[in-house]
Amino acid sequence: MRRAEVAIIATPYMGNLVPAVEFATRLINHHPGRIAVAILTISMPQMPLIEDYVQSRTSIEHIRFIQIPPVDPPPPDQYDSRIEFTSLYIGNHKSIVKQTLKTLSASVPLAGLFVDMFCTSMIDVANDLDIPCYLFFASPAAYLGFVLHLTTLPATESVDSANELIVPSYAKPIPSYALPTFCIKKDEFGYSTFVSHALRYKETKGIIVNTFQELEPYSIDSLSSSYMDLPPIYPVGPIIDHVGPAKWHSNRSRHEKTIEWLDHQPELSVVFLCFGSMGGLNRAQVREIATGLERAGYRFLWALREPAKENLKLPNDYEHLDESLFPDGFIDRTAEIGLICGWVPQVSVLAHKAIGGFVSHCGWNSVLESISYSVPIATWPLYAEQQLNAFEMVRELGLSVEIRLDSRDKGGDLVLKEEVERGVRELMDGGDGKLREKVKEMSEMSKKALMENGSSFRAAEDLINILLSNV
Repeated sequence: MRRAEVAIIATPYMGNLVPAVEFATRLINHHPGRIAVAILTISMPQMPLIEDYVQSRTSIEHIRFIQIPPVDPPPPDQYDSRIEFTSLYIGNHKSIVKQTLKTLSASVPLAGLFVDMFCTSMIDVANDLDIPCYLFFASPAAYLGFVLHLTTLPATESVDSANELIVPSYAKPIPSYALPTFCIKKDEFGYSTFVSHALRYKETKGIIVNTFQELEPYSIDSLSSSYMDLPPIYPVGPIIDHVGPAKWHSNRSRHEKTIEWLDHQPELSVVFLCFGSMGGLNRAQVREIATGLERAGYRFLWALREPAKENLKLPNDYEHLDESLFPDGFIDRTAEIGLICGWVPQVSVLAHKAIGGFVSHCGWNSVLESISYSVPIATWPLYAEQQLNAFEMVRELGLSVEIRLDSRDKGGDLVLKEEVERGVRELMDGGDGKLREKVKEMSEMSKKALMENGSSFRAAEDLINILLSNV
């Protein structure tokens, strides 16, 4: 029986590393004993949770974590955006990664190196060592098609100049207000860096996408068409960490209190508001949400964090969740129906039977988690490709309702209390249950895709057969 070892290197953010580790788990569990994985981890001082997470995963059989020695960060005059800093910082590790892979392959030849969407500088390392290189793309197929489309546009063409953009991986034209922030504020948010990464995707031997055929048939088919001239596409999702940080995060006691509160709420009665690891809300926005929630009248669980105080840092919990942060009397009036907290383990909350709706920033991990647990979303994108995820979920797939499709960080107005109230009502009413039923059907399809002979199972089988043939 043939066996193979592969290596994976991912961007050192939780939203990138976690799905990469879960993908590794998928590989080793598909045919136990046939694939082993070495995960090369890059540390970043701004992301201290990475080390806690990695430590919690070191006991997985057939997966070993190799910490790459840190390098100096790029000087401030070399970057203007988070993505530029991150890409330069990762690229500075090339020589160390090359030596690490050399050492690994000296005993067992590597069948492949998997890089994620921002680690394309490591394609050079794979080529130098004659290791087949694959792209692991943790975002949707539609967005993969979007960034690939950007590489075909003339350098002088302004993406946001037209009212709509026609992109082959979307069935409908994309309105300008749903474009990612890096397309609007190009210099500030690193447009050229996103395009530079996308230009290298075609150099890989295959592209693994965290999606499944039943969720994105139009987008996947568009990527597989001959005119795209792409390497093979492997939709192997949904790839989800169903355990989440509840068992390793430093705030586990808060998690226990949150679940205890949910245990006392009726089934499907609570709307959950959570905006991801990088989503913080200023005081003015907090007051608008509070008023909208109170007017809507539903039970709520609100994971509230303040914006990051320094560039490249993550948001923090508000130091004091007291009356001064909210409209007068709000805490007392909603004490029987609401719980406001800081960080909570999102996947554990979504899995709870009391959750009936999710106001989300629409990060793709969050979208897949909500589908997996049959929880409808009200969209409120904030950064990265989340605007396009929201557009796809609302307009293309009909699996979400809209609070906003555009994002806060384009400098627009606050999301007003009226928008919050309307969105929460529409989410929890769900068109007489039609939305909830549609999300539930997609949830069932997501589970079948992973079963033997399901679409994602077959895609993983094809990929593993290729890896085994490489040794």
